[in-house]
Amino acid sequence: MKLKVTQENLAKALNYVSRVASSRGTLPVLANVLLSVEENRLRLAATNLDIAISCYVGAQVQKPGSLTVPARLFQDLIASLPSGVIELEQNDMRLKVQTNHYKSVINGVSAEEFPVMPTIENGIRWQIETTALKEGLQQVILAASNDESRPVLTGVLFHTIDGSLYAASTDSYRLAERRLMKTDKTIRLLIPATALHDTLRIIADHNGETEVVCDEQQVLFRAGEVELVARLIDGNYPDYRKLIPQSFETSANLTKADFTNITKVASLFARESAGSVVLSADAASESVWIRAVASQVGENDASATATVVGGGEVTLNSRYLLDALQVMDGKNVQIRFNGKVEPVLLSDPDQEDYLHLIMPLKS
Repeated sequence: MKLKVTQENLAKALNYVSRVASSRGTLPVLANVLLSVEENRLRLAATNLDIAISCYVGAQVQKPGSLTVPARLFQDLIASLPSGVIELEQNDMRLKVQTNHYKSVINGVSAEEFPVMPTIENGIRWQIETTALKEGLQQVILAASNDESRPVLTGVLFHTIDGSLYAASTDSYRLAERRLMKTDKTIRLLIPATALHDTLRIIADHNGETEVVCDEQQVLFRAGEVELVARLIDGNYPDYRKLIPQSFETSANLTKADFTNITKVASLFARESAGSVVLSADAASESVWIRAVASQVGENDASATATVVGGGEVTLNSRYLLDALQVMDGKNVQIRFNGKVEPVLLSDPDQEDYLHLIMPLKS
């Protein structure tokens, strides 16, 4: 293998792929990135056996070949080089990296020891606006669980209902759902949240549409020259829609900025009680209050003007409230609940594509 490539393009490609390379795996070669020449382009690929990412880079190819090199070292080296043209030349199991003023040699491992990169031959294929996918993932990933003892809850469910594709996640303490697009396809995928964090990275600078291909075991996201393939989670996702109340005794509409401010202030006093705050709404005074009490520090009571129907109070985790508010796009927020024991629903009164459900704490 012998080729020339620009430092900027190579560094960008390595930033996409090298993060999934893992030195903790049982196979030492998984800590490496695969370099190969395909169709007169340089292909970089890395995998941890659950997630695989590959990226194509335009190159001036003089001789084909393939080799794997340590991902961390190679990425740090390329990032440290000045912008301009880099020459890569393979000599047996060694890779020479050279510019006008720098010359390095990295010991590699045969490409034959690298796992076969997964592909999806026959699957369901669709396109989605990258902006909608990006916003949707940011809004639902936060509610996925980190508890590996319940693997299905560590994923995000993509499924179709009545001609629309939804993404949803829950850790049993909160629930987020986003409607992504209309579709005539029947889709049901349970994708690991860890893979979707990497998906967000590869689509961050991509415009236009992202292509998605899936079968019963894997899903592929393709954004421009970058592809990510992830293994799906096997299991039955809970029927989360049963948790969403159909009617509410109390409803309050207020600006997101006001609600965020009073929640932030109350959360300072809620640290001692694991984030516990009391949310109250009152129609007579047209206000929403958030109260926090810390026996060692003091207490806080803050209110904001709101349009309220009904009234009542509920105890919630302030961190969950702030997480939800941070990913909501609109200027206003609607809060709805039924007493102290049923979940609280947060949504944008001007946009119905997203909802966030938070389970109450015992008061």
